[in-house]
Amino acid sequence: MSEHAIEFLRGWIGEKVQCQHSPIKIDKQAETLAKECCAKAAEAGILLEDIQEEVGDIQELIASRLEEAAEEGSSEATSDKPAE
Repeated sequence: MSEHAIEFLRGWIGEKVQCQHSPIKIDKQAETLAKECCAKAAEAGILLEDIQEEVGDIQELIASRLEEAAEEGSSEATSDKPAE
C-alpha cells in the first residue's frame, strides 16, 4: 500500500473514531464511517483497493478501533472514580 494511503487512513481514523459504549452503536457507526472513509479516500485520489490490500475490511478495522476506544473510555471512567 502506498505511504500516502497509509497516512490518509491513520489520520482519518484518528480524527473520526471515537468512543461508543453500545455494541449496536459501534456496528452502525463503523458502517457509516467506513462509507465516509471510502468516499474521502476517493476524493483524495486513493484507491480503496490500496487500503484494503493493507488492512482488509475497512468496516471491521473501524469497528475494532471503536471497541478499543470504548474499552479505554470505560477503564478511564473507572479509574476516575474515588476508591471506597
